[in-house]
This record gives sequence, C-alpha cells and structure tokens, in this order.
Amino acid sequence: MVYYVAHRLFSAHDRALGARVAGRLADKAGPDSVFLPFCDTDEEDLVAEVKGRRLFELDIERLTTLTGMIALVHGPSLDDGVCMEIGYAAALGVPVTILSTDFQTYDPNGHAPAWHFPDPLIDTMSHRVVRVSSLGPVEDITDRFAAFSSRNHSQLDTAISEGITAMLSAPAPSPALPPATARYGVYVEPSPYFPDPGLVDTVRSGGHTVLAARRLTDERPFAAAITDWEHAASAAALVVDVSGPETPPGAAALIGAAAARCQPVIAYQPHPVYTHASGREPNWRNLMIQYASTRHATDLAAVLDGLAW
Repeated sequence: MVYYVAHRLFSAHDRALGARVAGRLADKAGPDSVFLPFCDTDEEDLVAEVKGRRLFELDIERLTTLTGMIALVHGPSLDDGVCMEIGYAAALGVPVTILSTDFQTYDPNGHAPAWHFPDPLIDTMSHRVVRVSSLGPVEDITDRFAAFSSRNHSQLDTAISEGITAMLSAPAPSPALPPATARYGVYVEPSPYFPDPGLVDTVRSGGHTVLAARRLTDERPFAAAITDWEHAASAAALVVDVSGPETPPGAAALIGAAAARCQPVIAYQPHPVYTHASGREPNWRNLMIQYASTRHATDLAAVLDGLAW
C-alpha cells in the first residue's frame, strides 16, 4: 500500500503541515507506506541535470502506484501542483480524500448550493472532503495569543484525525472513468482569470470539434463539472489556458488527469512568468504542470500548430 500526502511545498509552514499529516498517517499505516513530496524526493539537496524534471519523475513514480491520497487544500487560491496530483490520482481511480480547514464556501450567484472550493471540479474529483472549519475549544490560557494558537492547533488535530480515518477507510482503487476507445474532439478549458475570447474560435478554425468547459458559467455547476470531466476524458486532446496568478485549479486537475490517461495537452499561456529555485531550471508554471503538459503555447498560432497531428 502506498499513501500520498499532497500539499504545498513552497514555504516552511506548509511543509511542516505536510510532515505533521504524514507522521500521523505513518503511525497508522507504517512509515514505508507513506510518500511525502519534497521530503522523500530530497528536494532541498537533490542534484540532477534537470532538477525540476527529475522531481516530476519521482513524484509520478509514486502517483502511478497509489492506494490512496490525502490532499491538503487551502483556499481560495489552491496550489496548482496539488490540484494536478488530485487529477492524476482521480483519473486512475485512486480515492482522493481532501482535507481542509477553510471556513469559506463558494457558489456562482450568492444563493445557489455551495461547493467547497473555488472550482466545483475539485469536489467532483474527490472521494471525500473532510472539512473542519471551526476553531477548537477555548482553553484556560491567560495569554490570548497562546490561547488562539491552541485553538488553531486543536482544529488541525481534529482535521488530520478525521482526514486520515476517511482515507484509510476509502474503497480500493478502481477505474474512475472507462478508457476512451474512440477519442474525438478537442476539450478547451478557458482561464477563469483572463479568458481569451479567441481561443475556442481558433481551435474550431483548425477543423476541430470543440468540447468547451462550461461549469463556471452554467446554472448547475456541479452537473456541468461532471460533464466537463467526462468530455475532457473522452477528448483526443486538451487545450488548457493556464493563465493567471497560478494555474487555475480545475485546469491543473485536468492536466493531471490527461497525463495519467496519456492524452496530449497544450498549455496555453500568452504571458508566462518564470519561477526560479536554487539548482532548478526556470519553470513557466508549477513543475508538475510544466512537465505534465505536452506543449507550451504562448500564442494562438502555436495552439493550432500543436493540434496539427
């Protein structure tokens, strides 16, 4: 059995939280059954000719052998690497338990049934969302800051316990969607941040049938999310606009799912911003997005070129 702890990696407190979850999980499942990115890929000290790609390969090795995943998802800006990992696992039928201590929920018009995360596709891909949204009980501590800290730690402890229990009791992996035997059309995922009005028309101009995402504009977003998930899985290729402060969460999850199912993905990003880390090559997006994508297109002409198979 292999359990994967998906979490943000880019700050000490996020890594510490991931380690806290992994340690509690190891107490129940055994340390050799738990994979913790950054820690178990030795990211701080790893030396490789192309370090980012090597880190991607090491994570993918574990993602293809999973029994279960527990994903730590903080909103409203979800980590695109974690969302990619959620999509990869879900496409392989691995049950994904999402752990959140957020107190916000989301809906498209202020009065519709709410979903847990900014994109309902993340809810759709999860087997279970464990949400502990309230502070822990008040303790008899005179220092108000220490008391507040204690309530937050108590909230986290409750969430971790409930999340691990939910993951360990999840069913065995099974195919989430049947393999597409006759893939057709191009699934197009616009950016919710900076939608390019020419993207869909450009894909159509190449003679392709377009399966366009609609969950973020549909009156029934949950039903539309399921349709988007099915359309993306059946498409011959995906064109995903990864523009924004980070890859949008649904886009990142769909890129992960496509990588697991060996579907071509064109990541469209007309205004890339590169990130840098010691010993690692520049990345135009989170490295899990960069290396899961088949092609990076910075203009619409390059999108069409990528679809000219």
